[in-house]
Amino acid sequence: MKVSSSTGTSHSESNPENWRSTERRQWWLSSSGILVSLSLTLGIVSFALPAFIPGLVAYSLDANLAVHALVGLVLLFDLYVIFQQIQLSRVRKQIAEREELFRLITENAADMIAVVDGSGNRLYNSPSYQKLLGYSPEELRETKSFEQIHPDDRPKVVEAAMEAKRSGVGRSVEYRIRHKDGHWVPLESTASVVRSRSGGVEKLVIVNRDITERKDLEKQLLLSHKLEAIGRLSGGVAHDFNNLLCVILGYCEELQKRTPPDDPYREAVDEIQNAGKRAASLTQQLLAFSRKQVFEPQVLDLKTIVAEAAKMLERLIGEDITLDIVPAKQIGTVKADRSQIERVILNLAVNARDAMPQGGKVTIEMADVELDGTSPTLNLSVAPGSYVMLKVTDSGCGMDAELQSHIFEPFFTTKGQGTGLGLATVYGVVKQSGGDISVESAPGKGTTFRIYLPRISETAEKIQEAEPSGRVIPEHRTVLLVEDERALRKLTRKMLQEMGLTVLEAENAFQAIEIAKRTETPIDLLLTDVIMPGMSGWALAEMLSPQRPEMRVLYMSGYPDGVIAKHGVTEAGISILRKPFTRDELTRWVEDVAIGVAG
Repeated sequence: MKVSSSTGTSHSESNPENWRSTERRQWWLSSSGILVSLSLTLGIVSFALPAFIPGLVAYSLDANLAVHALVGLVLLFDLYVIFQQIQLSRVRKQIAEREELFRLITENAADMIAVVDGSGNRLYNSPSYQKLLGYSPEELRETKSFEQIHPDDRPKVVEAAMEAKRSGVGRSVEYRIRHKDGHWVPLESTASVVRSRSGGVEKLVIVNRDITERKDLEKQLLLSHKLEAIGRLSGGVAHDFNNLLCVILGYCEELQKRTPPDDPYREAVDEIQNAGKRAASLTQQLLAFSRKQVFEPQVLDLKTIVAEAAKMLERLIGEDITLDIVPAKQIGTVKADRSQIERVILNLAVNARDAMPQGGKVTIEMADVELDGTSPTLNLSVAPGSYVMLKVTDSGCGMDAELQSHIFEPFFTTKGQGTGLGLATVYGVVKQSGGDISVESAPGKGTTFRIYLPRISETAEKIQEAEPSGRVIPEHRTVLLVEDERALRKLTRKMLQEMGLTVLEAENAFQAIEIAKRTETPIDLLLTDVIMPGMSGWALAEMLSPQRPEMRVLYMSGYPDGVIAKHGVTEAGISILRKPFTRDELTRWVEDVAIGVAG
């Protein structure tokens, strides 16, 4: 039987044994009819000839008996014909039902089913080919099965087909096939061999599955693992810089105090300080990317934050770019660090500005959304639930898939300037806030970032401006300073002494314990690094506090919160001075912690 069309086939192709049985029945029925007809004809002729040819000897059978025998033979033949017709009708009905079932299965199958001959000519293509690849049946008929396969993938597809022909067992193979619009669709294919009666390979039945969603998820997982590894490295490097920057910035302040504004070296000192501040900002961005920066969550209303940032955003993006903040309906609140969310908005605006050197438009939208995990285009790693979405869209140059796979990596930039940490910081902040981010872009079609933050039902907190305490550190107070970095310990001691404090210094916890044993006067404040060789600052405080209940404790550290927590500093209300710190910051912290001693 021939294939009826490129999108359908007769049942002879799908169930050949039933069809051969039907053909045999039809052949026997036709042959029997011919034999019976010949027998009747010969019988009639043999009885009729003597009447027309005198002297011809006819059969000696009784005429009546012969007639009855012929009539009986005809009746038996009729019964046989009726029986065979009933059987044929039943088989045809079964074939029709199975053909309909086969049609329903193939036309509604999500997978693409194809039948090709040994030369690769298409004998059948299921309708899902048209749905998934965009080709019409006529277009598929005019091409061989290998023509749409990506050139790089053809060798392994040919090898898999040849192996299936040799062994009779197909194996799965992944390859790319060209969609009608030109883009490549990843498929997973399995071939089954149909053999002829002689045992040779007659056809291949190929089942293709679209694995685009799976490949996207694999890319997302790979990117997540890569960013996680880079994040751990970045977080480790960042804290090492903090001790060095603390010393650099501290001595810069000292030089600035001693250098008049008209001094020829004052400009150099100022530049050193500016570079140090930029480096400190860089370490904060690294910690943000690694999700290990200081995180101070509070209940926020994104609508309010965006509205307050509007003026700054307009100045930031320039006059040739239009900023459109779409008025949002009432949206829920989120719990995140306010300063970090503001940084996210600013970084996305800067990224949009850089994508539109000739001007354009930036649109910011917010909305409450429900994520159920069924959208294959988002590739989000958050759990289904209620979220607030912040969407930032630009009309810029857009990005291809290759660029999109790298944009959240630290130090990756296409601008030839800057640190390449803007979007890496955005990624880290969003992840640290319990949310996720997706990007949608194409060359020449702009870019859209969507940020999803978990929605909560609490009311946004009001910001209260901090007021100066106006307090003065009491005189004759003693501080036990414990810091293993010599240069930083020396600088901190100098700052404390300039506050009028008596300073006892130790380079590790064991020295501090010995100093405390030898010191008879009260120790009002223990200022200690958290992570030190031998014994942590937390363990030191736990050991000294019972002996000196009047002693307050102020920790200092350049490590991220997660690392500090592993060394015991996890309780609420604990005071931690973050490195790098300035003289003013150290003064404020010492005031806040140590003033209570005099109270």
